[in-house]
Amino acid sequence: MNQGTRGELISRLAEAISSVTTAHPLRIAIDGPPAAGKTTLADELAVVLRGQDRDVIRATIDDFLFPRAQRYRRGRYSAEGCYFDAHDHAALCRVLLDPLGPGGDRRFQHTIYDRDTDTSSSPPAMTAAADAVLLFDGVFLLRPELVDRWDLRIFVSVPFEQTVDRAQDRGSALTESTADTAEIERSWRHRYIPAQQLYFATARPTEHADILVYNDQLHRPTWEVRPRSSIRRI
Repeated sequence: MNQGTRGELISRLAEAISSVTTAHPLRIAIDGPPAAGKTTLADELAVVLRGQDRDVIRATIDDFLFPRAQRYRRGRYSAEGCYFDAHDHAALCRVLLDPLGPGGDRRFQHTIYDRDTDTSSSPPAMTAAADAVLLFDGVFLLRPELVDRWDLRIFVSVPFEQTVDRAQDRGSALTESTADTAEIERSWRHRYIPAQQLYFATARPTEHADILVYNDQLHRPTWEVRPRSSIRRI
């Protein structure tokens, strides 16, 4: 187990990424509960890797959502709906992960969903460099449908109660409405946290992670790099 500054964590992760050799673009999952700090971590890594002249593709599970009617067909606060109905994993594999993987043609799309209009999106395909790095953040990335499609798996761990506090702080920064604050609380208690508990019980994501980042102290994180033999090379 290691503990250090934020900069030391990012440097160590960048070193781990550089140590993985693949014959295709490197596909990195940055998994973890909502409000764990996954997007921030991915963005920080992107800055460092681009500074090393790596071609970085940034993408997120939020751009692979099903339309709202399907996401909430079991109810707005359904944990099962959050886990089973929210994300189009088949499309994610088809347009992004498989094209960048072994035998893929490297022509990819980074999104299939427009959140502003709640409709499907189909941007022009782009071609990744052979040594590109995909930094993909989101929830439920190490579930059975996806776990074998990553070349490096990072899990950002934060106690569930702390994610509620972070979500409330984030919401308060955007609005002063008590109703909105109550909605965040209800969503976390009834949908997001139970969905994560379901995920942990069925998929055991931390057992599949190559690197665990304990992100409860943002400026003094702790991290654990699993034995090198556990980091797959393709």
